[in-house]
Amino acid sequence: MDPVIYTERGTRHVERECNEGVGIRKIGIRVYRGILKKEFGGGEEESVKAAKLRKLEQEGRTMEEFVQEFKRAARSSRYEGRLLVEEFKRGMNGAIRRKLIEVENQPGSIEQWFRRATALDRNWRESRKEEERLRGKREQEREALKQEQRQNLP
Repeated sequence: MDPVIYTERGTRHVERECNEGVGIRKIGIRVYRGILKKEFGGGEEESVKAAKLRKLEQEGRTMEEFVQEFKRAARSSRYEGRLLVEEFKRGMNGAIRRKLIEVENQPGSIEQWFRRATALDRNWRESRKEEERLRGKREQEREALKQEQRQNLP
């Protein structure tokens, strides 16, 4: 026969009667909650992590930052395989997602998706910096040309 669990009025203790009915043992409420969680599982923690995973989006962060947060959220969400990949694709920025989907050999595992998305994001950010640098250089050259033309006016 399983032990019977009682609560005592006015106290924060839980009483447990042993199988044989021999004695009663008092345990703290935290211990009791731990026993319940161990016995019936921590499903709410998994639900919270799964919900966080579904809400996660890259937005203005780098892909490295997004991947790290995604890994933390995925750790105990019980998502795996194709479902995990789908959540990752849903959360990343649209331009990178399109480029990854349009390639001939799409990544297979979630780790491959992480690596390719990170590489694409890094390349995109570097090319943007290079364009800004070149744009600034062109503007400086135009400014210098205008000043030279002003000085040569009669």
